[in-house]
Amino acid sequence: MVDVKHAIVVIGGGFYGCSVAEHLARQGAQVILIERSSDLLTRASYNNQARLHHGYHYPRSFNTAYRSRLNFQRFLQEFRPAIATDFIKLYAIARVGSKVSPHQFEVFCQTIEAPLVPARASLAKLFSSRLIAAVYETQEYAFDAAILRRLFIERLAQAGVKVRLDTTVTAILKSDAEVLEVVDHLGNRTLADYVFNCTYSGLNTIQNITPTRLTLKHEITELALVQLPSALDQISVTVMDGPFFSFMPFPDRRLCTFTHVRYTPHAAWLESPLTTINPYQFLDANPAQSNFGYMIRDAQRYLPCLEGAIYQDSLFEIKTVLTKNEADDGRPILFEVDPSCDRIISILGSKIDNIYDALEAINDYFGFL
Repeated sequence: MVDVKHAIVVIGGGFYGCSVAEHLARQGAQVILIERSSDLLTRASYNNQARLHHGYHYPRSFNTAYRSRLNFQRFLQEFRPAIATDFIKLYAIARVGSKVSPHQFEVFCQTIEAPLVPARASLAKLFSSRLIAAVYETQEYAFDAAILRRLFIERLAQAGVKVRLDTTVTAILKSDAEVLEVVDHLGNRTLADYVFNCTYSGLNTIQNITPTRLTLKHEITELALVQLPSALDQISVTVMDGPFFSFMPFPDRRLCTFTHVRYTPHAAWLESPLTTINPYQFLDANPAQSNFGYMIRDAQRYLPCLEGAIYQDSLFEIKTVLTKNEADDGRPILFEVDPSCDRIISILGSKIDNIYDALEAINDYFGFL
């Protein structure tokens, strides 16, 4: 148990920040969660594909895929009210340009024990046989971030976490060896024994928190929201593994997110000690011009019935990943103790189900059983 005298500040009210705050509070700590927006789970936790991974997406990163398999059922049970399961999830392998063949994909799924069967004929015929080598039915679900938000509001209250919204942390003062001072944009100071920095893309924007030792890559990404044609009702598709596309249910809007490996990123840059760009400020200044036309024209070659898809809107957000995993597309968490003060911990989340890896790292850090 954490000493009940310990005061812990968690910065960032996304899915990871909320989970970390609740976990620490249930271990006995006095926890304050600080979020710069007016509500929880409003940024990357909401503006994403809402995919509950089951391993299929990562044939080039066995560790990421295997961790997804291990975490899948646990996440499903814990957050069941927020999980949408009423759709068929198809994975398709392209004949040209894919980094994995149908045989390799099948062996990979067998290795991680992920359910996989050839798609029934009525579904397979939706795809271009000239461009698609194989289509499979899989087990993959979507989550509703709005319901997750409501669940966390209740869970944080039950755990005794104090939540401060509309508050931006600007600096951490380390003048006292035993006490940290968390300074916000109004100049208010909150005393803490430990600080957990869960600000995702803003990880390196807080004064006196040492920048991450691993290089971060930021992208401005677009998730198009579409209404699918009737032929694709209750169907989700991912064509992989290369510069292809995917669409997933977006339960809160009763639409589907549509993404394309080539056209979803609008801008990208690497963060370094010399980089002073605040990712969120850069996003706000970037013109929100949709690439959906390019996405859908390319995707229609593989799935002709997408011609009937109707564009509704786009969500623009910052996506942040570790550059060391770009080659294999792996998505491990980053858990980094500040070298100048071992009571400041930065956590970069990745896939939503990876939260259990972050909580295990916290347990190891404090020595929880």
